[in-house]
Amino acid sequence: MTNKVALIGAGAMGGAIGTRLVETGNHLTVFDLDTTKMRELVDKGALPAASAAEAAAGSDYVILSLNSAKIVRLAVFGEGGVAGGASPGTVIIDMSSIDPEATKALASEAAEKGLRWVDSPLSGGAPKALVGQLTLMAGGKEQDVADAYEVLRHVASNYTHMGPSGAGQTTKLINQVLCGLNFLAVAEATQLALDAGVDAAKIPQALKGGRADSAILQEYMPRFVVKDYRRTGRIDNMVKDLSGAQDLARRTNTAMPLTALCAEIHRMLTAAGLGGEDQAALMEFFKGPNKDIVQ
Repeated sequence: MTNKVALIGAGAMGGAIGTRLVETGNHLTVFDLDTTKMRELVDKGALPAASAAEAAAGSDYVILSLNSAKIVRLAVFGEGGVAGGASPGTVIIDMSSIDPEATKALASEAAEKGLRWVDSPLSGGAPKALVGQLTLMAGGKEQDVADAYEVLRHVASNYTHMGPSGAGQTTKLINQVLCGLNFLAVAEATQLALDAGVDAAKIPQALKGGRADSAILQEYMPRFVVKDYRRTGRIDNMVKDLSGAQDLARRTNTAMPLTALCAEIHRMLTAAGLGGEDQAALMEFFKGPNKDIVQ
């Protein structure tokens, strides 16, 4: 049976998810305020919608790929939102990365309208979405999470039910703490290797399989070496996620000194105008008076 899916948000991540869903035979309707982004998916076989409500009408699943809890709320419960077009029982799958407490409130409000809510943030970025290898951490009722997998199996190779609403978002914050610190550690190690005259491009292979190995080391050290800043993510999105982790830490009274430092470095780069750049641009933090200037 062909899944009828609505996609709200066709940015870099949503576009990749939508592309994969179309390629795997799903019936996709897309809505985005940016018609250019929407058109890219329409050209691949998706149907366009004039509003989130129109996209949700007739769809069994609604996937959200948006930038903040405020935008998610507007897209679902605002004028022309998903709730205005979705039928009772529709599964809303929020793949955005937002605050766990906001997610709990959204899920509760959706339930009052007869809609089901699964928070399913992701790890792996657009490249993994395109080949169906995302890692997803889900929160919500057991049956809703199981039903959401009927669609999410097309984009994910690892899908874990973490608990009730908000548990997926909490897990994503933990994921981002680990990623943020790893990105920064690998960037710092790359600069040390470059300054010490070691062939840094050989380090990922030299350390492969050892305790220092990681997916970020393998993918990003080669990019750090040549300052390959092509965009697969954004520094300012990491600021958002690390800020969310710090907010959670304040609520749980958890000391996170390394996360605080990592967040401040990301904020400094954002203030310097690099917020829209990929994590590879962390190398700009290590520039000194004798470092090469990237044009």
